[in-house]
Amino acid sequence: MFYTYLLQSKKDKKWYTGCTSDLRKRLKEHNENMIFSTKGRGPFKLIYYEVCVNKNDAFAREKYLKSGMGKRYLKNHLKRFLSLTG
Repeated sequence: MFYTYLLQSKKDKKWYTGCTSDLRKRLKEHNENMIFSTKGRGPFKLIYYEVCVNKNDAFAREKYLKSGMGKRYLKNHLKRFLSLTG
């Protein structure tokens, strides 16, 4: 299984979208500053993820979610969550 995921920094409230085959391990790596692209922005909370059987599908989904249309999709899909977290 492959996971496309969305993290939110508890520090700056910004989002990070990524892809992995081991979601728990990857979240731990983000929170321990082991990932260059998010170093210094943690701690993070996992706010969304999708599961794919195929690695290529997961990476294609990550690319889409990072696009303008993908960001709009996430904001619309997570409206209730976003209103609760301010």
